[in-house]
Amino acid sequence: MAPAVRIDPDYDREMRDAAMDWLTDLPKTEDGWVKQRQLEDFEFNGVRLPLMDRQAGIRKPAGFDTALSMRTVYTPAGKKPPYKDALGDDGLQRYNYRGEDPEHPDNVGLRNAYKRELPLIWFLGAADAFYLPRYPIWIIGDEPEKLQFVIAASEEQKPENTGPITTPTQRRTQERVTKLRLHQPLFRTRVLHAYKHRCAMCGLGYKSLIEAAHIIPDSEPDGHPEVWNGLALCKLHHGAYDSGIIRIHPENFVLEVREDVRIDRSAEPMLVHGLQGLHGKRLRLPHPSHHPDKNALLWRYNKVRGT
Repeated sequence: MAPAVRIDPDYDREMRDAAMDWLTDLPKTEDGWVKQRQLEDFEFNGVRLPLMDRQAGIRKPAGFDTALSMRTVYTPAGKKPPYKDALGDDGLQRYNYRGEDPEHPDNVGLRNAYKRELPLIWFLGAADAFYLPRYPIWIIGDEPEKLQFVIAASEEQKPENTGPITTPTQRRTQERVTKLRLHQPLFRTRVLHAYKHRCAMCGLGYKSLIEAAHIIPDSEPDGHPEVWNGLALCKLHHGAYDSGIIRIHPENFVLEVREDVRIDRSAEPMLVHGLQGLHGKRLRLPHPSHHPDKNALLWRYNKVRGT
């Protein structure tokens, strides 16, 4: 029989610190993901305390009145997510209640963590049964009328560090932090995983040189951090794509090198082989479920052409 758990504020905080330290040392995939089953093995003071609930999205360990973690499940391409956690007008992330009852025990568990200013772990679904952990995060607001909590993705987003968020500049600052801490890491790992860490234009596989590029930039309303809006590109071709030197035809995925670059006769090897040689080549595509969206490619294609 497992020893009885003595729950008090100090114990709760110590458990969270230990859980996050354990998670930091946990073996992960090359994309930084953890398998769901790995999260069942955490123990604290001889008591097994899985970090994720097998069924529910909010994890409140037995005997505790506070939640320890929450998760957003992976949604395959073309499917509708069961919950849509979104950015608020203040640039801060929201996390939806479980169900529509603010007094559901799981919602109360998150609310108690909020009231006690306790850090939590957020597991972001990266693939089936794989998650990208982000921690520590904090709940800094409760919006029962909208059935959601307000999330601070970093210390700098906590109210004592931001003050009231009232101006457009403040909102943009908070949105940048949210995207940097939550959206971009998941986008990056999912895109690179889909393309097997190889450049979609040249096939280079040096992982330290491969980046996740947006098709529609994340500064645009439709610049969603989804695999269909991303490409794995080496640093050279990421820069060439962003600057319009290389376009991708949205119908046949053929690469088009800008004419002035294509006819340059300086004969620099990188120019000849790294840029000019790509003209007319076809994009190296991932599994069909992860193909870049043709409407997104069309938006970028027309943008570069100035239409």
